[in-house]
Amino acid sequence: MATITVNGKAQEIELPVTVLELIQKNDVKQPEMVSVQVNEQFVNRQDFPSHVLNDGDEVEFLYFMGGGSR
Repeated sequence: MATITVNGKAQEIELPVTVLELIQKNDVKQPEMVSVQVNEQFVNRQDFPSHVLNDGDEVEFLYFMGGGSR
């Protein structure tokens, strides 16, 4: 087992695991809209299925919201 941090919370997970698998395991809502940072570096969406995580990685699931001014 390995420990990674997801959105600030430690998670025990069996390796190997990819970014895409982690998204699925965490039941991320609107996965097509999420951006992912691993150790403060953005992962390209096309790399989600192949980017393998390591013990100690810090992962952030980010949603960018647009807005306007009145």
